[in-house]
Amino acid sequence: MNPTLELRGIHHDFSGFRVLAGIDLSILPGERHAIIGPNGAGKTTLFNIISGRLRPRQGGVFYKQKEITRMSSYRIARLGVARSFQTINTFPRLTVFESVRSAVLSCRGSRLDLWHVVNHQESVVRETNDVLGLLGLLEKRDTPVCALSYGEQRQLEIALTIATSPQLILLDEPTAGLDVDESRKAVELIRQISEHRTLVMIEHDMDVVFAVADRISVLHHGTLLACGKPDEIRNDKTVQSAYLGSNSRVGR
Repeated sequence: MNPTLELRGIHHDFSGFRVLAGIDLSILPGERHAIIGPNGAGKTTLFNIISGRLRPRQGGVFYKQKEITRMSSYRIARLGVARSFQTINTFPRLTVFESVRSAVLSCRGSRLDLWHVVNHQESVVRETNDVLGLLGLLEKRDTPVCALSYGEQRQLEIALTIATSPQLILLDEPTAGLDVDESRKAVELIRQISEHRTLVMIEHDMDVVFAVADRISVLHHGTLLACGKPDEIRNDKTVQSAYLGSNSRVGR
């Protein structure tokens, strides 16, 4: 089976400060893959390289066996790669419906200044409502984004990510700032939206990681310290020493 995403020898630095040093990683179709590691390990830099926001100093990024290393983020998104961000990245003055509709339109290549016409395009409205229904946001469709709770804004961020009908979803700390109940809801949501899709997720909450991931990669000082199934990572002595801690209670 050919990988959906493949990283080959990724190196990166900022003004000589090494951030990534030779990352090799393959993500299979339909896999839910978590990337973990301490702050400064290079996780977000790796996401920026995959999504086209940065170009690596060395190495290549391949999506469905097509090299995308030097493509713009816009072109990569049009190929079927969607990304959320660690901090909420929405449009506060739009309604929930308008926000998701803009993502649906961007996927179709439609002009956003034709919204008065778009309202009469049944397929766009239907697709937007389908996304809102999946994310549990239909009741909030006419609510301004700025009036949503923090947890609801996180839901909307994920809605904007899947509204482009991606095959590869990149989620950057989707449960950051959520309480325990909101995190549990987010886990179910992530499982749901990643059905029949490939997911790569950066996450600090180990309970979330072990509840969602099929495989886990551990970054440490810009290198791939370990990669394996959840039980393998949980019991890896090197990972425990470097990141999880010898008394870690994750996954229990």
